[in-house]
Formats: sequence, C-alpha cells, structure tokens
Amino acid sequence: MKIIIAGAGAVGTHLAKLLSKEQHDITLIDEKPERLEGIGTNFELLTTCASPSSIKVLKQAEVGNADLFIGVTPDEAHNMTCCMLASKLGAKRTVARVDNYEYTRAEHRDFFKTVGIDSIIYPEMLAGREIMHNVKHSWVRQWLEIQDGALLMLGIKVRDGALILGAPLYKLCGPEAPYHIVAIKRGQETIIPHGHDEVMPDDLVYFMTTPKYVDYIRDIADKQDYPEVKNVFFMGGGSTAVQALYYKPDYMHVKIIEADRTRCERLGEIIEARHTLVIHGDGRDIELLQDEGISDAEAFVAITESAEANILACLEAKRLGVRKTVAMVENLDYIAMAESLDIGTIINKKTFAANHIYQLMLKADVSTMKTLNVVGADVAEFVVKENSRITKALVKDLALPATVTLGGLVREGKGILIGGMTQIEPGDRVVAFCLENSIKKLEKLFK
Repeated sequence: MKIIIAGAGAVGTHLAKLLSKEQHDITLIDEKPERLEGIGTNFELLTTCASPSSIKVLKQAEVGNADLFIGVTPDEAHNMTCCMLASKLGAKRTVARVDNYEYTRAEHRDFFKTVGIDSIIYPEMLAGREIMHNVKHSWVRQWLEIQDGALLMLGIKVRDGALILGAPLYKLCGPEAPYHIVAIKRGQETIIPHGHDEVMPDDLVYFMTTPKYVDYIRDIADKQDYPEVKNVFFMGGGSTAVQALYYKPDYMHVKIIEADRTRCERLGEIIEARHTLVIHGDGRDIELLQDEGISDAEAFVAITESAEANILACLEAKRLGVRKTVAMVENLDYIAMAESLDIGTIINKKTFAANHIYQLMLKADVSTMKTLNVVGADVAEFVVKENSRITKALVKDLALPATVTLGGLVREGKGILIGGMTQIEPGDRVVAFCLENSIKKLEKLFK
C-alpha cells in the first residue's frame, strides 16, 4: 500500500516505523526538520520537510495514488484540513487525529465522510477509557470488553495460592469450563497454551469469559482481597486524565496532582466530574502524597509525559501501600522494564492510533483491534462474512496458525466460548488472540 503520514511526532513516527517493516510505500511529511532526522536512513521510507497542508507538497508526494492518508500532527484543525485536501486530490482513505470528543461520535461519521475524512481517532480518549476500566477492576492487569461486555478478556497476574496452579489446562479448561486461557506471559516469553501446559506462580494469564463468571475467575485466581476502588490519585492533569474522568463512576473520589499551575487553573474550569480535586504539586513528593491521604487510596495513576517519572511514581505509590497502579509508558523500550518491576497496568497512547490504522488496512472485516504491548500480541474482533473459509469446518479442523487462538464469539448478542467442536457461523463476531504479527495469516480465513 502507498501510505502518506502527515506529522512526525510520537504517533506519526511510531506509525511510520511500524508500517515500513511490512514493506509498505511510506512517505512521512513534517514541517520541522529535527523531527525527521535519522528516521529516513534507519527505515525504508521517504521523508519530506514541508507543510502537509500544501497542495503542491501533496501532489509532489503523489497523494492521488495513496491508498491511505493519515493526519497526526499536534493540531487537529491541521489534520482535518490535510485529510480534506488529500481526499479531494485522490487519496482513497483518510484518517485524522483529533482532540475533540464530539468529533468521535457515531452520528457524525457520515458528515465527516462527506468532507473527505473517512475515520477519526482520539488516542487520549481511548487511553482514558482504558485507564478507568482498569482502575475500576483493580485485581486485573487488563480488562477488555467485546460487544458491550458480552465477552470479556481478563489479564491477571497469578500468585501463590491461586486454585488454578499445578493442574494441566485440559483439566481446567474442558468443554464445559466457564473460561478459556488464551495466553500466558511467563518471564519474557508469551505462550499460546495447549492441554498439557500448566499455570505457574507469577504468570500473567489471559482469560476469555462471559460476565456471569467474572467473580468465579476472581476466586480461582485468589484475588478476593483487592478492595473496591473508591479513592484514586492521578499524577498528571493532561488530556488523558480529563478523558478518564468522563468514565469515572460517581462513587469514586479522585485527586489530580499537576505540577503546572496554569494547567491546574485550566483543569478547575473544564472538569465537571463530582468528587474531583485538583492539587498543584509534584506527584512524586512523598510528604504531599501523605498529607493528601495516599494511605486511603486504592489506586494510583501516573500519566505525565515522562515514562521514567510515571514508573518511579508508581513504585513509590506501591511502597506506600497502594494496591493498584497504572503507568503511561510512551517509550516502547521501557514497557518490558515496567512489567518486570510489577508496575501493574501499562498504557501506551501510540498503540491506540496504530491499532486503528492497522485495522483499516486489513482486508477482512475487523471491528476492533487492540495491541497488548506487555505480551507482544494483538486481540482482534473479526466479523464473519457469508461463505468465508472460517465457516467451512469445525474449529479443530481449521489448521489455525500455532501463534493464534480463538477465544470466543458473540452471536446474537450472547457471548460464547470457542472450543474445538465449535462451528463458526456468518454474522458471528470472533475474538482472536494473535502473536508475532500473525493477524495477517488469520485474516485469510475471514475473507
């Protein structure tokens, strides 16, 4: 595919590097030369130092032949203008990054398409929603809902005392079991488990289940002692924190500690959530945390622009007795370190944008996609079409890649776990767990 990316910031460069590895024809455009330094020589892509909203520049980049145009500069108005121009000049599809929740609403999709913007992405909103999902369920590392919660995928760190330790999976996850274990992260290795594999202490285990059995899984994972989260500290009051508050339940009390005084004043104006207090200070200041009642907090969320500060703050919060910590780690090289330090839930905004773009590039109908950085895997929700290959045989006879497991499906609004004897039908929404970029191999079955 020919792909043009406008904006060489964190999201744009991440996308360019990711997509260039798949042998796509990538052009990265940015007005600031320092943002483009080095990337063109280290990766198979072209760079252009110019304004991506210039018609002349877009024509020189052959935007008329582009399969996909992506606007991810820091300015949403610039992104929207670029996409409109690119569409009028012949780009087949366009995606704009925005900073306005209103633009993401489903009722506005058709309007944006009429002006040349095929898709909208707001990474901070997606990150905020993910943060609050994981804060509300403090005993999980990852909480992923499929089709409004008809299916759930739970990532849980298993310790000594869990009831599922020491037994082969064929005994734990039989045909009548209320859950499937779709993956296990052990040390630096991610395992697609088979019947004779066993769960060991300190494994990060990914369960697929339905809402009815969440409490059962909590029991067998020995997580009953985690308290309900009613008091949360946020370190960092940027856009992600604001978006997280939109998903805050009313019973939850939040204190946001922000180092920038001007930003504190702005937060006081824009935050409408009840039980929310903005504090000017450093979230790593132990005396401040203690004065503000960190001992009563059940969760601590560090989402400043500094991955190092976020990791250190979460470690300090755990030392002070906070059970649930969430860290935003934008530097992908730090994710493995954060996981090894037992930080808790790790958030990376760049991957939300990458997931959205990658989803648009797949030929099969994929309604949602999520990258799990900690385990190096993708979770994708495929919509099954009439006469697709996946409907032609039982799951056990599909010859699935060894790096793929099908966890469950949603049929007529009901979540169903997938086993070897499952027959997938047109209209089903199938959830797949894919390692090592194997999603491309799997999509052939859904065409």
